[in-house]
Amino acid sequence: MFFKQIKRHGDNFSYVIADEVSGEAIVVDPSFNANAIIQILKNVGLKAKYVINTHSHLDHTAGNQTIKSAFNAKIVAHQLASAKDISVIDGDILRIGKVPMQVIHTPGHTSDSICLLVDGKLLTGDTLFVGECGRTDLPGGSAEQMYYSLFDKLMKLDDGVEVYPGHDYGKNPCSTIGVERRTNYTLERRTLEEFLDFMSSE
Repeated sequence: MFFKQIKRHGDNFSYVIADEVSGEAIVVDPSFNANAIIQILKNVGLKAKYVINTHSHLDHTAGNQTIKSAFNAKIVAHQLASAKDISVIDGDILRIGKVPMQVIHTPGHTSDSICLLVDGKLLTGDTLFVGECGRTDLPGGSAEQMYYSLFDKLMKLDDGVEVYPGHDYGKNPCSTIGVERRTNYTLERRTLEEFLDFMSSE
């Protein structure tokens, strides 16, 4: 499996995941990195089959149409997102060649937020960062939903699962569930009420 984390402009991460046998690729959150992504794909002989958005904020969806036009790719997003060709929901599996990718619906930052699990790697968008979690005070955000997304979904994953966030906000560009469980102050043990108070004070 081909996997590459890309950051060319600002602090947004984009990702390319591909099955090298079939040459099919998924681009996650093209952001402002679309031209660099196209060059990388062409250099290694891959073609984008899907463009997946972890949520519908412009800093992640920018570049969608550029990638779509270059490869005739389909835009994939959660069913609550407005602009998409293919809708997905929690538990759906997308495949490129023989590589499966699982969709995990993680509302909180936005109602349409998803994480993507592929080959032991978790692409977390703006749900979980290295050392932080996503903000919940923007339109469509919910601290209560974020609590359940973090603790009932992501923290149920194995410690060895690698974490690849949507922004370069942490000390490192990636982490693991185990490291975040032990060191991320937003993931300290809290009741729902304590978490709501914590998020409202941030």
